[in-house]
Amino acid sequence: MKCPYCGSLKTKVVDKRETEKDKATRRRRECLDCEKRFTTYERIEFISLTVIKKNGNIVPFEREKIIKGIIKACEKRDVSLKDIETIVSDIEFHIKNKSTTNIPSSLIGRMVMSRLKKLDKVSYIRFASVYRDFKDPEEFAEELNKLGKKNG
Repeated sequence: MKCPYCGSLKTKVVDKRETEKDKATRRRRECLDCEKRFTTYERIEFISLTVIKKNGNIVPFEREKIIKGIIKACEKRDVSLKDIETIVSDIEFHIKNKSTTNIPSSLIGRMVMSRLKKLDKVSYIRFASVYRDFKDPEEFAEELNKLGKKNG
């Protein structure tokens, strides 16, 4: 840590405390060259993710929206809230580790479908029908056929 008074890189921590309900670490430091003391704070920097919608609008990433969509698709199915939380946590982890903070909604939708397909086929079809915006029963039947062929 660089001393704000003399610019020396030779400093030592003389006191450390958690502050702001453990959201920051306060460190009291002393410069070994000029012997002046100063305080630094260490906080977690939260990455602000945004979602690029199909129409080009950019909105903040909301974990709860994904959860609600999956819950709706899994209605009256044998899928636990824990399973849903696991899916969403996995998706959130993957998108936070991307090199960009602007995430296309299509990527999130594909990730949800991929995980639902492994978890519960009916929930997958329900989600896909809304996500892919099937225009007629033929599109729906085509997706069901694809799903049946992969299992058969």
